[in-house]
Amino acid sequence: MQSSNERPRGAGGGPDSAVGNRDDRDGDSAETCASPRYDDPWYDALASGWGESAGAGAPAAAVPPARTEPGEVPRAAADVYLEVQRSAAFREVRGRYRRFVVPAVVTFFLWYVVYVVTATTAPGLMARPVTGAVNVAMVAGLGQFLTTFLLTWAYARHARLRRDRAALELRWDTQELTRGARGGAS
Repeated sequence: MQSSNERPRGAGGGPDSAVGNRDDRDGDSAETCASPRYDDPWYDALASGWGESAGAGAPAAAVPPARTEPGEVPRAAADVYLEVQRSAAFREVRGRYRRFVVPAVVTFFLWYVVYVVTATTAPGLMARPVTGAVNVAMVAGLGQFLTTFLLTWAYARHARLRRDRAALELRWDTQELTRGARGGAS
């Protein structure tokens, strides 16, 4: 099979192979890219608005440098993320997430397994009419859908009330620290 540049795919160490070096490609260097590159894994272009162009020909707005304390030594971005990951605020957000998700997943999975096992081992029970043509299996099956929607609502509510504000504060602190690690450039 031929690639679009008339070289066989996967043959040798060229740019089409999995082990090809991305830096050796012509025209793909960082200097020729028209769009800026963001190394921040939490960068959200729609939400941040920092360093964006005001129009097609307008220059990008300057990003204010991070606040630094006198005598503070700048750190690498990787060190900042490791520091944040080890912080008490990050552990608290992660703990709140796990305290909701683990019991919710276990409960929903057990409810699903009970439904499937009952449907296969007790067909007489599942065929028992509840009202008219509606039987226990239909009610339990619709209960699965209802449980999914209720769990989604409960997760969104829990995130909004117990995690979003703390996670947003942690995100802003991290971005400020990484801007300081990059020397004020975003």
